[in-house]
Amino acid sequence: MEMLPMKKLLPAVLVLLIAGAAFAWFKLRPGETATDALTLYGNVDIREARLTFNASEHVDRILVEEGEHVNKDQLLATLHQELFRSRVAQAQAQVEARRQQLAKLKAGSRPEEIDKAKAEVAAARARARAAHDTWQRLQRLVAKKLASREEVETANSNANAAQAQVEAAQAALQLLQAGPRREDIAAAEADLRAAEANLDLARQNLDNTELHAPADGIIRTRILEPGDMASPLKPALTLAFANPVWVRTYLPETLLGKVKPGMRATIATDSYPNKTYSAWVGYVSPTAEFTPKNVETPELRTRLVYQMRVFACNGNEELRLGMPATVYIDLQAPVTAIPDCQKP
Repeated sequence: MEMLPMKKLLPAVLVLLIAGAAFAWFKLRPGETATDALTLYGNVDIREARLTFNASEHVDRILVEEGEHVNKDQLLATLHQELFRSRVAQAQAQVEARRQQLAKLKAGSRPEEIDKAKAEVAAARARARAAHDTWQRLQRLVAKKLASREEVETANSNANAAQAQVEAAQAALQLLQAGPRREDIAAAEADLRAAEANLDLARQNLDNTELHAPADGIIRTRILEPGDMASPLKPALTLAFANPVWVRTYLPETLLGKVKPGMRATIATDSYPNKTYSAWVGYVSPTAEFTPKNVETPELRTRLVYQMRVFACNGNEELRLGMPATVYIDLQAPVTAIPDCQKP
């Protein structure tokens, strides 16, 4: 049989090669494998907090350095506290004054005060009897023309005034015996609560002069120094939460239905080529976007992807911010409980 010339075979071979390459690209698109294992690329990311004082005053001390590890609730910095301590002392004195006033009202009148009021009633009655007797005597003298009507009228007025004093003294005695009104006690109790609230506010303002770590982490930046003016709008320190960390990567739209939060994953880095890190899918964006330019695979740049975060515990702090990483996800692995990196 006559062999076909080589020039005639070349076009057919090229067509077969192109068809095979197209089929392989369609079946094994970037980020997909035939073994249901997904490989993605991204960079390590971490959370940060810009810590601020909840008060306005000059910085007194900064107790940590950049790169220092800190624990939750650790004291990091303080403001000058003299003014705030004086306000606490003033509020405490006001509370004590209101408390004593309330105790006085609840105790009622002392026996000595009641005895004094009784004596004043007796004295008023004696004066009233004397005034009444003088008025009656002058009335008899008027009939004998030994006293004038003006003197009788004056004596009558004095007798009425003395009787009014008796009634006033009796009313004062009754008030002392009855004790303070319920309304006065309620008002004193309200004044005490207001003073106590003012004391709590003063103490809170004093506490606000201290800056504590909200969680375990690493001090990244000292923004303020002793002598600087601090305020709630001016960060003093930057704290990085180094555990857990995540790899920010992008999931192709064709695999969106296969990857779910909680699926197990593995992270590898160039810095530690012989070591992998246990991880899990923590977040898949609900909205699509075009692949960022920093993704190395050119074929993906024209496709829609979904941002994904793959979390990992970073107890040894080997995964650093911005570090390139490779993520491997077994698409057949079941969704399991998310680990707690804070537990030993």
